[in-house]
Amino acid sequence: MVMSHLTSAVVAVIGDDAGRVLLCQQSSGHRLWQLPGGRIRRDESPAHAVCRDVLAETGLRIEVTDLVGLYELTGNTCGEDVPDVVMHAFRAAVAHGEALVNEPGRISRATWYDPGELPEPMTATARAALADAAAGRSGVVRAVRRDPARSVAV
Repeated sequence: MVMSHLTSAVVAVIGDDAGRVLLCQQSSGHRLWQLPGGRIRRDESPAHAVCRDVLAETGLRIEVTDLVGLYELTGNTCGEDVPDVVMHAFRAAVAHGEALVNEPGRISRATWYDPGELPEPMTATARAALADAAAGRSGVVRAVRRDPARSVAV
């Protein structure tokens, strides 16, 4: 049996003036829709990581306003050794810029969606964080299971 390891990552729930949220579609694998973000680097704070990753992926400079929650993503898919992830989901506002695809190797599209008309398929953490953000929750801590029919992505 192979043991998985723990990874820390970040995502941002970014809203616009029309009440829409920004989602990015993965450019490989199952092409799941996800919130913009990425992994936390060594000696980097989660808040800094989310600002860095959103800028790298979309060209947007954001201001973190709140922590929606911490989501522990677990569940092995396809029998592969996939690390468990602790996802920091931040609520954020656009400080400057327009949403673009800056990293086509990671994402193929960056699109604003009405929260009532979200695209599928979507990552489990995006579904959970968007539901909590829409309900106005902050500081949520919960476990989320990967959907084995979809992907190993977070």
